[in-house]
Amino acid sequence: MHGRDLRYFMTAAEELHFTRAAERLFVSQPALSKQIRMLERQLGAPLFERAAQGVRLTPVGAALLPHARRVLAEWDAAWETVARVSGEQRATLVVGMSTSPGRGGMLPAIRSRFTALHPQATVRLRQVGWEDSTAGLADGSADVAFVWLPIPDAERYTWTVVAEEPRVVAMPETHRLAGHEVVDFAELLDEPFLALPETAGPLRDYWLATEARDGRPVRVGAEIAGTAETYEALVDGRGVCLLASGNAPLLTLGGVVTRPVRGISPSRLALAWRAGDRRPLVVDYVRACRQATPVRPAG
Repeated sequence: MHGRDLRYFMTAAEELHFTRAAERLFVSQPALSKQIRMLERQLGAPLFERAAQGVRLTPVGAALLPHARRVLAEWDAAWETVARVSGEQRATLVVGMSTSPGRGGMLPAIRSRFTALHPQATVRLRQVGWEDSTAGLADGSADVAFVWLPIPDAERYTWTVVAEEPRVVAMPETHRLAGHEVVDFAELLDEPFLALPETAGPLRDYWLATEARDGRPVRVGAEIAGTAETYEALVDGRGVCLLASGNAPLLTLGGVVTRPVRGISPSRLALAWRAGDRRPLVVDYVRACRQATPVRPAG
């Protein structure tokens, strides 16, 4: 028995008029009558009584009708679910980031696990300036994002930490502290610092290590909103800056050195998403990320 036959029967039962039922189904009245007769032969019992005064259900037809409705309702729900899931698998997931979270093949490892779950989905990486420390989550331009903690408006987001790294200080190679193997943060208190834009919120304070200054004000030598201008500001001697050890290769391009810093907490890189976002692509990207990035605490 085909679902089409049940749908023909249900429509005819609702209309109790074969011509009107055929019009609803966009078929001819003879074609509808033929399908109903075939269904009756399959069941071994008549479903309609046809008389000059009209059409009515037989006791068998009346018994079948509620079951037909349930079967068709379940089929329609199944069809909608399949269409929705298929659409989600073909959809695009936008991954925001301010700096590349490269770190030992992290992105390819996540992508391979995610693709196994959603082979038709597209993952698009979106680079976001440092003035937005949510990397696109706040304005909705990213579905998930690699961010440095702390994130502003933290109650709006959920995250999983993917890397924990010491903070190091970047400085010109001619700096008075460049010859040190390790720098105490106390030695940096009077140094001019390169600062993120104020729109970065708590992340600006974090990379200025205000929590380790005991209330002493920060000397801001310049504001920076990208890797290239940070490098130029360092070479130009406008200040020093803190960064995660994993990002050191982005700045040590010649004329700049980095040194470990004693007396401040390590940095944490996280994959974040909007709180309550349970879309399958988001959930499965987070799952793939957790599988691919067991966090190694900073040494």
